[in-house]
Amino acid sequence: MTRYAPGDVVSRRKGFVMHKGLVLRDGSILHNTPFKGEHVCSESEFRAGQRLHVSRLELPQRRRALLHAQDAERRGYNLLTNNCEHTVTRATTGRSHSPQLKSWVAGIGLGAIAFALTRHPGAAAAGYALGRTLAKKL
Repeated sequence: MTRYAPGDVVSRRKGFVMHKGLVLRDGSILHNTPFKGEHVCSESEFRAGQRLHVSRLELPQRRRALLHAQDAERRGYNLLTNNCEHTVTRATTGRSHSPQLKSWVAGIGLGAIAFALTRHPGAAAAGYALGRTLAKKL
């Protein structure tokens, strides 16, 4: 038995973020990268030597994701509008969004505001942490 099933979302650490992909029926993974856009690769290529994390989806989401992955036109990569999280959430929910990107933008935004108001690096760090925390809760 494998550690994941078709329709599962897999992720691995990629720098400061988690890189996400969708397991297809044949065990390959649909994901999105800057140089190749949305494409299918092997588990080994996706893993890139990192530990693989698996998120099990409910059967209806799994079916929807696999249908989408099979029929969807492949799109190019764009950090702000079509990154790996956009690709996976579009397939699994029908709505493209990137919670990690939202969290980073909120954190950097509040950190910049805190620094602009106080000119103190500690306030910027606190603002950044607060922004990321708030974005994850919203």
